[in-house]
Amino acid sequence: MIKKIFISYEESIERLKLLRKGVCSYERVALSNSLNRVLAEDLIANEDSPLYPTASLDGFAIKFIDQKDQYIKIAQNDNPAGNDIRQTLQNKMAIKTFTGSIMPINADTLIPIENVAIIDGQIKITKSVSIGNGIRPRGELYRAGDIIIPKGTKISYVEIGVLASLNINFPKVAPKPRVAIVSTGSEILDLGEERTTFSQIRSSNNHSLEALIKNYGAESIQFGIVSDDQEKLETSFQEIINSKADFIVSTGGVSVGDYDFVSETLRKLNFEIILHGVKIKPGQHILIAKRNEQIFIALPGFSLSAIITALLYLVPLINDRLGLPFEYKKISAFLKEKYYKRSQGKTEFTPCNLELINGKLEINFSGKRVGTSALLTNMLNSPYLLYSSELDNDRESGELITVYSLN
Repeated sequence: MIKKIFISYEESIERLKLLRKGVCSYERVALSNSLNRVLAEDLIANEDSPLYPTASLDGFAIKFIDQKDQYIKIAQNDNPAGNDIRQTLQNKMAIKTFTGSIMPINADTLIPIENVAIIDGQIKITKSVSIGNGIRPRGELYRAGDIIIPKGTKISYVEIGVLASLNINFPKVAPKPRVAIVSTGSEILDLGEERTTFSQIRSSNNHSLEALIKNYGAESIQFGIVSDDQEKLETSFQEIINSKADFIVSTGGVSVGDYDFVSETLRKLNFEIILHGVKIKPGQHILIAKRNEQIFIALPGFSLSAIITALLYLVPLINDRLGLPFEYKKISAFLKEKYYKRSQGKTEFTPCNLELINGKLEINFSGKRVGTSALLTNMLNSPYLLYSSELDNDRESGELITVYSLN
């Protein structure tokens, strides 16, 4: 067995960055199926919007200067929305104009219909308005050549509306990375399997990881559970490699026990070990390896360790393939209570709560239990991880500290 060399968290992230590849291709999807997909190109306007000054309310198109007269005659023709004949407004005339209509030539003001009284084919202004009132100027929304939505944007309902307004029915998006999942361990039972000994535990990692992978925009492929047997591991891993997944994620089998065969199996399969062992808590036994374009990420077996290391090492790589930011947003906030560091000489990531109280961001640990790296429940309702470096010690209430936002 090759001796494991533990590296710092910072060095591990530098090694992880070397695996970045970026968006190498794109696919087109129907607009109706594009929610939460990531744009693979800048969307650039090919014309001004609106192309002409446009009414933003129902009223009468007039010349601003004509408001000084007591009455303004109403033109015979209305100006409904969708009218493709642009009328010309004469002096001392008003054209009835509706929301969305192109403004008549020479009109510089739209007076709301509730601001006038109609008397004998004329309008009497009961409340005047400023010049330009009620008019959307040409190019108000965007100008030709503007980048309306930059590539790397995750499509929400807002982007869908803008895409539809641009008549884009099949936007270009980044393909979803494919992530294969396998759990290792003879003690693990799949859902529905009957327990035969008290030492057996129910599999949860493969299910929580599948949900995490989908949540961050990738596709998952489940390969189930493999027992702690090197021959079976090798056969299973070879099958997973043949699936052409971009990433392969395993849980368990990466520490220093007699039955932890993952690293040996990967070496037999000609994977280059990028790192094996990081001075972090939880998850210090994480292993990352590479063969050709496939990246293998072996996570610890304890559920909290597995999820936190997946967030720290797998999600950034998924983001990279999608064209999203590689690193998490870091937030500075004040400790509401004392933080006790549990492992000296390690970088710690601790689930925490972040609240805005009286205009100040505060960190607390309400509902978080102190215990082993199996406490996945500590991640419930907790999209934040408190960061504590190798050099940090306990931190006092009121101190400013860094939090990773997982949103």
